[in-house]
Amino acid sequence: MGKVLDAGELQPHGRGSPMWSLKFLRWSLALLVVGGMEMAAAQQSPVGQQKPVGSGQTSAPARQTMARTKVVTIAPVSSALVKSQEINQGVEPSISHGDKMRLIQSRIKYVFVLFQENRSFDFYFGTYPGADGLYAGPDGPKDAAEVAGYTQTIVNTDGTLGTIVPFRIPETVINNRGENVPLYPTDIASENHSHVAIARKMAMDANGVAQNSAYALTEEGVTIGNGRPSKAPTLERKQFGELVMSHVDCDTAPFLWRYADRFTLFDHFMDTIVGPSTPNAIAMIAGQGGETQWMLHPKQAAQGGSGPGATVPMVTDAQPYWGSMLDTADRLHQPQAIHPFGGISKNLTFASLPLSFMGSSIKTTTAADYDPAFDLPDVQEDIAKIAGHGVSAVNWGWYQQGYDHEQNDPQGKTTHDGYVAHHDAPQYFGYVANNPVATEHLHGLSDFFRDIQERKLPASGVFYIRGGYGNIEGWRPQDPDPKLAKVFFGNDDHPGYSDTQISEGLLAQEVNAIAESPYWSQSAIIITYDESDGEYDHVRPRVRSHDAAGLPLEQGPRIPAILISPYAVVHGVSHEPDEHSSVIKFVDELFGLIPLADLPDEVKGRELGKEKLGQPYLGPADDRVPGVGDMSSGFDVLRLEGKRPALSAAYAEIPDSEINSFPHDQGEGCHVLQITPTDSGRPNPVPEDFNPRPDSSPGIPTAGGWTP
Repeated sequence: MGKVLDAGELQPHGRGSPMWSLKFLRWSLALLVVGGMEMAAAQQSPVGQQKPVGSGQTSAPARQTMARTKVVTIAPVSSALVKSQEINQGVEPSISHGDKMRLIQSRIKYVFVLFQENRSFDFYFGTYPGADGLYAGPDGPKDAAEVAGYTQTIVNTDGTLGTIVPFRIPETVINNRGENVPLYPTDIASENHSHVAIARKMAMDANGVAQNSAYALTEEGVTIGNGRPSKAPTLERKQFGELVMSHVDCDTAPFLWRYADRFTLFDHFMDTIVGPSTPNAIAMIAGQGGETQWMLHPKQAAQGGSGPGATVPMVTDAQPYWGSMLDTADRLHQPQAIHPFGGISKNLTFASLPLSFMGSSIKTTTAADYDPAFDLPDVQEDIAKIAGHGVSAVNWGWYQQGYDHEQNDPQGKTTHDGYVAHHDAPQYFGYVANNPVATEHLHGLSDFFRDIQERKLPASGVFYIRGGYGNIEGWRPQDPDPKLAKVFFGNDDHPGYSDTQISEGLLAQEVNAIAESPYWSQSAIIITYDESDGEYDHVRPRVRSHDAAGLPLEQGPRIPAILISPYAVVHGVSHEPDEHSSVIKFVDELFGLIPLADLPDEVKGRELGKEKLGQPYLGPADDRVPGVGDMSSGFDVLRLEGKRPALSAAYAEIPDSEINSFPHDQGEGCHVLQITPTDSGRPNPVPEDFNPRPDSSPGIPTAGGWTP
């Protein structure tokens, strides 16, 4: 097992010191070594040109997975229906990346990003056959020694040391009275996913390689020194240390597994920022958390906004400036969170896709900004570059539950119930939130379904869809406890307030709406997440940058990602190295946009990072950063060429009767899908005192009298 960090090791020497420079050199070398062939294959060519992701590249750190030669592999056989749609990858023609993108451009006009919350890849797909999982990979079974952080130290409530390994959350346990007690694994507590906590969980070694070995100890709030724990944890904290190592499968999340089974699962898609939701929501549209703004204004990086989260780069869940008490003009009345916390962010002024989407209309659009001196000073050269690029404005929309009037609101009244403001990335940028023209692209969740049903979408575009607290359908979790029914009824999949099956039910409704529309035939649907919630994942992030304290900044742990399209590889697992910037890169290439990383103000910030801090990768990663793919591997060439039929809408749909019936697939999803998880037949080492909800349902389920 890798070395466990103690508290003192979380604070490296200050920047500029010889020790820090030596550590950064080691980190940089480790980044290049750990990325291996994949980074060389994905290395970007000069500005404006994209090299192919390339066949033959590997996609996982050295010392972690066995060598593999294909970017996309086909998962082991599941159902006859899926088998009938598979195409043998051996007959796929080999074409250049440019030729493939031209085919994609000819077929795909719509990109839908179904953007969920806070799950690690291993939590949902650690036992998915054919993926780089906990017990097996695309090349077959694994030994525990091949899985980073597989066996972790945990401290018992009496202060003694023990170990814990990954385990599946069972549907039920037997208590000391011989009674069958349901656990309801669709509803679990939220883990510590702060910036500092995830950095500690990753447990970077002296060479800058993540050991992933301190997940349990970090949850317990305990450090180890000289073989002794700093303290004995409470029962609740120990149970959090157990929960962080847990996972579920196709019985608990059958719709997610169905989409992975029928289309393409990406098993090396990482979050961008080592930290919580807000910076990773921002990274989905900007490819960074504000590093270029930090570099352009290092003395003001911690000024403006309110509270400890008011810094750039963003590493906290600070609320957006716009609509807050600091937004005294409040011209556009941006909504705020029902339950605000975390302080108030600075006004973000670096480039993002919403700026790039303005295209050749950018000068007209930005002229409508209410306060250009406040919102636009850091993108003046970017604006000129975009204006002269000759690409028309790209249609886009951000649909988020609670932003405006929802179908479950009283008639004529907008409650903003369920709105999670710190998940709404565009609201952080003044050139969107303080501009009446740009703000027209922000909508509520009900607006998405209405726009699809009424065929109101333009001829092409990029659309992001998000849930929130609660759900607009009135669904309730399976747990009969009325108290918990008011807690776990969210639909964005965030542990602590969302239910897995309510959340995948929303995904199914979204996919169905697209599939039942004329947009399906020209669509790429990407299901992914913002960050991991701090849940254990064994794949080592390739850390490429660090914050002012020397903690890892980018990239963070692995998260789920699935591509659904009429032209997707069926039953495929892509091992392409990806992250949020990969979605941006795909959009750049699809619509002919200048990569954010190549815009002059962002280039200036990146160069300052290299010059002042010796960090060459501060900024957007949609170009100029090795080892970041564009998700194009998920598309099937023969289908793109028309030599095999496109996948039908019916193949993507899940009937409403199944969506509205809980538990989904009667709790027998693996049987329905005819998939055997890779832990089948193995012992399931569930800790005796395990509890999936230590905070909201305290106690020990195996002890008599526990209430689920």
